[in-house]
Amino acid sequence: MKRGDIIVVSTRGDHGKPRPAVVIQSDFIDDTDSVLVVLMTTTVRDTSVYRMLVAPDDTNGLRQLTQVMTDKIYSVIKTKCGGIIGCINKNQLAELNAKLTLVLGLAD
Repeated sequence: MKRGDIIVVSTRGDHGKPRPAVVIQSDFIDDTDSVLVVLMTTTVRDTSVYRMLVAPDDTNGLRQLTQVMTDKIYSVIKTKCGGIIGCINKNQLAELNAKLTLVLGLAD
């Protein structure tokens, strides 16, 4: 599992149903029992400042238009993660980085 991979997770609470998520944790941090992810949803909202659209294609494994919710960051135990279904591309990863910078206040 590496940064940019799309996996299936099921988190606790309001967002607990199984859903795709993008791994955002650095590839240099591999010795932990958990992984940082941002959840994805097929409920598309006009929040392009901090959410990113991803159309289904041959590399990401998605079946329909999906939005990456950078405002929904979770730490998930690796043993509770599903397999890798695909990955986002290099340009999408760059866009995701910019949106995470905004959401986390790293550019403030």
